[in-house]
Amino acid sequence: MHPDLAFAIRRRGGVFTVADARRAGYRTDEVRAAVGSGARYRLRRGIYVTAQTWAEATDDRARHLLHALATLTALGPGPVLSHASAARFHEFLLPRGVGTDVRLTHPDQWRTGPAYRITAATLTADDVLRAGALSVTSAARTLVDCAREWDPTDAVVAMDAALHGNRVQRRELVATVMAQSHWLGVGAAARAVHLADGRAESPLETRGRLGLLDAGFRTFESQVELYGPTGFVARLDGWLEDLAVALEFDGFVKYADPRDQRTPAEVAWDEKRREDLIRDLDVPVVRIVQADLPRLARPIQRLNELRARPLPGPRRYRIVRRPEPGSDDGDAAA
Repeated sequence: MHPDLAFAIRRRGGVFTVADARRAGYRTDEVRAAVGSGARYRLRRGIYVTAQTWAEATDDRARHLLHALATLTALGPGPVLSHASAARFHEFLLPRGVGTDVRLTHPDQWRTGPAYRITAATLTADDVLRAGALSVTSAARTLVDCAREWDPTDAVVAMDAALHGNRVQRRELVATVMAQSHWLGVGAAARAVHLADGRAESPLETRGRLGLLDAGFRTFESQVELYGPTGFVARLDGWLEDLAVALEFDGFVKYADPRDQRTPAEVAWDEKRREDLIRDLDVPVVRIVQADLPRLARPIQRLNELRARPLPGPRRYRIVRRPEPGSDDGDAAA
């Protein structure tokens, strides 16, 4: 490859144009022939990547970002990668069936074109970051923009994971919502921020928590620590303070593909022993699995049965709350 073309590809973040190839001495018919031979891959009219670059983009996210680079190259300066496209850049959790169009925001343009859509909206300096050849909305702006459009549960799932991974701070989400106070859909975004909890460690925990809250179990807390008379007993996925009930969210992968070189049988045995220690303190355990979603009929029935039981007497344990990652308290604890 001619050094001038290699330089253009690096400058553009991995893509190149027919004009770039011509400046490097390649004829247009040579570029087309390279596509036919498989040495180049066409992203948009007049915009390409090398076969190696395309092959190295091994998942939908990476290929979407290449299409985004091609779209921005075609449109020129101004638009900023946003919404679900920016969520892919930030590696946030995406809902199933999310659109494949490249999403962009520009202060003054509403526009659609082949496989892209531009939304007109204000962009402050804090809303935009530069990443190589890409201009993309910040983590907080991206999550709030998505929450104005997505199903509420999908929005909270994404926020929970971002907060848990310290990819965004709660105060940034709140400030972004406040800045969009009169925008379409901002009420849904505000509710998502309010419901988000960075202590949740999986989408199953998030969806289960939201299902319990919707069913009226308002004292749910994520990831608390249980201590008995002799010290630490277990970290609980969930806790209902008024019922004094522990909740565990059981994903199959924990048993099918365990960590720490343990066998599935060892994981199941350790989990049984752990639950025995919890129950020894007169704390019932209710497990929620993927198959219980979205209605949670089985666990809710069990919780209602436990609500009717007489409490066993003075507690022989104490509950210690953990700060939320992504919050000011979580930052201080870190």
